[in-house]
Amino acid sequence: MTKENEIAACIKKSLDVYFKDLDGETPCTIYEMVIASVEKPLLETILVRAQGNQTRAAELLGLNRNTLRKKMKEYGIK
Repeated sequence: MTKENEIAACIKKSLDVYFKDLDGETPCTIYEMVIASVEKPLLETILVRAQGNQTRAAELLGLNRNTLRKKMKEYGIK
């Protein structure tokens, strides 16, 4: 199993638990919930790996540095 498949499997498992825990209730804004749940720790982890260098972190993420900064502000990442 590739690393990408491992990440996808973890997300699928978490979603399965989420739907089970809903116990029949109607879910809403699932896409936003998943993206927010994944994006913030992703940004934090990459910034640590890049030793706080935003230019390098943006390169690793495949983002423009301004986009990275906007997302950092959105999630309250310093």
